[in-house]
Amino acid sequence: MQLSSMSIFKFAAFTGSLLAVIGLWIACNRLPSLQNDGLPDKISYNFHVRPILSDKCFSCHGPDKNQLKAGLRLDNAESAYAPLKETKGAFAIVPGEPENSELIKRITSQIPDYQMPTPESHLEPLNEREVKILERWIDQGAVYEKHWAFLPPVKAELPHIKDKTWVKNEIDYFSLAKMTEKGLKPNDAAGKEHLLKRVAIDLTGLLPTESELDDFLADDSENVYEKAVDRLLSLSQYGEKMALYWLDIARFSDSYGYQDDNIRSQWPYRDWVIHAFNSNMPYDQFVRWQLSGDMLPNASKAQILATAFLRNHKYTEEGGVIPEEYRVEYALDKVKTYSKGMLALTVECAQCHDHKYDPISQKDYYQLFGFFNTSKEAGFEGDVNASKPAKKPVLTLTDSEVKNILNFINKRDTGAVMVSVMGELDTPRTTYILNRGAYDKPGELVKPAALTAVLPFDTIQYPRNRLGLAQWTVSKDNPLTARVFVNQMWQEFFGAGLVKTTGDFGMQGNLPTHPELLDWLAVDFMEHHWDIKRLIKQILMSATYRQSAEIKEHHLDLDPDNMYLARSPRLRFKAEFIRDMVLATSELLVKEIGGPSVKPYQPKGLWEGATSGRGVLKTYEQDKESDLYRRGMYTFIKLTLPPPSMIVFDASNRDQCEVKRSRTNTPLQAFIMMNDPTVLEASRVLAQHIQSENKPTEEKLAGVFRRIICRRASEKEMGILKEYYEEQLQMFKAKKLDALRTLAVGDSPINRSLNLNETAALMKVVNTIYNMEEAITKS
Repeated sequence: MQLSSMSIFKFAAFTGSLLAVIGLWIACNRLPSLQNDGLPDKISYNFHVRPILSDKCFSCHGPDKNQLKAGLRLDNAESAYAPLKETKGAFAIVPGEPENSELIKRITSQIPDYQMPTPESHLEPLNEREVKILERWIDQGAVYEKHWAFLPPVKAELPHIKDKTWVKNEIDYFSLAKMTEKGLKPNDAAGKEHLLKRVAIDLTGLLPTESELDDFLADDSENVYEKAVDRLLSLSQYGEKMALYWLDIARFSDSYGYQDDNIRSQWPYRDWVIHAFNSNMPYDQFVRWQLSGDMLPNASKAQILATAFLRNHKYTEEGGVIPEEYRVEYALDKVKTYSKGMLALTVECAQCHDHKYDPISQKDYYQLFGFFNTSKEAGFEGDVNASKPAKKPVLTLTDSEVKNILNFINKRDTGAVMVSVMGELDTPRTTYILNRGAYDKPGELVKPAALTAVLPFDTIQYPRNRLGLAQWTVSKDNPLTARVFVNQMWQEFFGAGLVKTTGDFGMQGNLPTHPELLDWLAVDFMEHHWDIKRLIKQILMSATYRQSAEIKEHHLDLDPDNMYLARSPRLRFKAEFIRDMVLATSELLVKEIGGPSVKPYQPKGLWEGATSGRGVLKTYEQDKESDLYRRGMYTFIKLTLPPPSMIVFDASNRDQCEVKRSRTNTPLQAFIMMNDPTVLEASRVLAQHIQSENKPTEEKLAGVFRRIICRRASEKEMGILKEYYEEQLQMFKAKKLDALRTLAVGDSPINRSLNLNETAALMKVVNTIYNMEEAITKS
């Protein structure tokens, strides 16, 4: 309730009481006073208090038993409310009484021997706002909360929005409410050309064609954007784009890693992932098959193939290794991949000791390890001089099976292909806690069980095997699985998740910027049967997604990192999509789906300089013809030396599970765009296409600009391009530059029927456009 000053004085005149004025003013303005000091009405331990304690106090009074001082832990209520051991009669926290709480006394003290944090800690004292938050929290009862990510998500009511003109769907209620809270306003919608480019890259990893742009611009119907989204979701390239993100999580590669780093044949798993996304397999089924497909009743070959997810780790073929050491190493990798990729937890921190921050003990870790410790997989297999393309247990796929049952697999030859998959021992292996994480230091015996802090593992409901783990993982009572996947999808489209630390939903991870939105989407996702395409369309149809990427001054002042979504982010294409863009715009791209990996152009001597001298991968044998022009996701990944041009653009090296790629800007990236044979060949081939058209030069330049940038060039841009073309043409004509030498790049033929000088000049212009930042940026 709020009353104006005039209303209060009218009331006072009516009652004739000054006390009434004072009392009514206090009563009516108490809540606004809480808001006016910049603090929330209700202080949350998770969202307001814990970040302060973690930053300033937990180094001495947190969960790390080895660093604990004075026997006081401020991360749990029992210890914080208890009498202090070293200050008799005092309590760190007295709920409802900040003035009697030793915590408040010490953080506000100026006496060096008494204040906290101590001067010796070199931590900054708490600022005024932080002190007020702790005081208000204690005044409100000092209520501790279970970690936010371990609480079940709740589908909150949509925030109240006064003006709903901007809103397109439920997502926008939450994002607009947060913008308003932070003093921000949303951007206008992106122009149609920019929007189609953005959504095409986000759904297929490929640019829209000129004809698709024309159709989109010419369509004035109200649902023109929705039709475009539906069309893109239906394309086979959608599955390829989505698979790329998942293959980072699954650490998919084409070699075993370690010293010899020989070839492996896991590529049918990649084909399965593409097929799963294209067929819109529900996410809960997608998870169940990959964790336990081999254990499902009457498991099909497709279900068993899905378990290759757990076998994509590195595998040693070096002589003299201790098999048990590496068998344990492979199981440890499975634990990390599962917990990071599907639960967004840093469980591996508990391999050697209890987790320093999250409620995961070393016993919890090895109980989880137990699910993966019963595989038939060996630590070392076979002769070091005779590498095999798959390690036991193996799924063998015959030509007949692929043609008649698994027709989504792009198998080119008639021989059988082998894939490393999962298989259980007839008698489960006993699991022990490994002291200090050492394979040969078994301690207490444990049985397989999931993480109790997340959700108790009901052994009546779930069997103690991978099938039970999979069921536990996709239970609607599990507070993490849906949240984590929704966050990963959000990151795919906005560059950062609602939880910025995509692989860490634990205590040290970032808090969600929009917790209610994250929970709403997670619950809604489960309610609609884990439908991935529906979730993606929901995100893309929002006004939040459709905003322009224009950066205004108040954006930089209030939200430089765009955490509160008042504009679309400017994001560079993923490394593989930069290659795809260059090949597609030049019409070199071969849009074949799936199949074995290929070896495009690569600088000479790289593999040869990083090899043990054994195996078939000691030398790089470049592919020919159509295999030179496949999409980037099919490029052969050798773990000890991943594709260099893509690594420069921050592609995953697939050495381990990766949920978020780094994003760098380096001179080497410009070097690649100006000198890589693929880019130069594409520039030449596109120049040949344009040059063969019977059009004026200016129209040719305008056409190539639009094809690559997906918008029409401005008058100024056209002037620069035309001037550069004329300058280069004169240099070629004057023999200051050699046209034939410039054009002689790549395996595709040179069209000698065209004027070579004009083609070479046009090639230089095309390469310049490829080197524009906008050419490789989706917004």
